[in-house]
Amino acid sequence: MPTAARLVGAVLLAILGWLLSDVVRPLMPEGTAFGWFNYVNAFIGLCVGWVVVGPRVGRGLVSAINNGATGTAVMILWCLFAHSCYEMFRLAMRNRYDGPMEALTAIFLIASEFGIMIATPTFFATAIVGALVVGPAAEQAGKLWR
Repeated sequence: MPTAARLVGAVLLAILGWLLSDVVRPLMPEGTAFGWFNYVNAFIGLCVGWVVVGPRVGRGLVSAINNGATGTAVMILWCLFAHSCYEMFRLAMRNRYDGPMEALTAIFLIASEFGIMIATPTFFATAIVGALVVGPAAEQAGKLWR
């Protein structure tokens, strides 16, 4: 069921995904072709905001802050997973893996490498501030527009 809280959570988490993508770009190796990087992360943020943040409103400010933190963490994990799968597929097309199980386990190794690359104070500060905005804003939208 579409609600204002779902819409606000989705839009704000999509914006946060785009902002976090811009924070991550300088942290990657030189010559990295980003392509649809920002758009993919914004789309994942949109989906996570709609499914995770939106339905969990109406429980108060503390729950709203926790809701924003949960949505942000889920978005970051799904973005890491999506880009790790893409990188594994790219490497698999160059015959870098001996079998399918090696390729599947490489997803988690690549995700951990990406996670270490992006683990900077700037990234975490942006994510925390974004979480503190997304959760209460969705809570407020849920109260205002029922």
